[in-house]
Amino acid sequence: MAKHPVPKKKTAKSTSKQRYGSFKTRVLKKLSNRVNLVDCPNCGAKAQAHTVCHECGQYRGRQVLDKQKKIDKITKIKA
Repeated sequence: MAKHPVPKKKTAKSTSKQRYGSFKTRVLKKLSNRVNLVDCPNCGAKAQAHTVCHECGQYRGRQVLDKQKKIDKITKIKA
């Protein structure tokens, strides 16, 4: 049976955080270049092109998602 490689010294938390942090920023930059963000004509929030706005729930001038229903559902407390 082959032996597994074992690190000689403990890796510091800051070192591993820096490594994964830089990976995250690289991925986010790539994604932001691929995703086309536009301003919502209704509320002005940033939204992905050709999708429903998550702030107001409208797409191409029509109300698609009922945001008020979701808010009522969350705020209702059953006694």
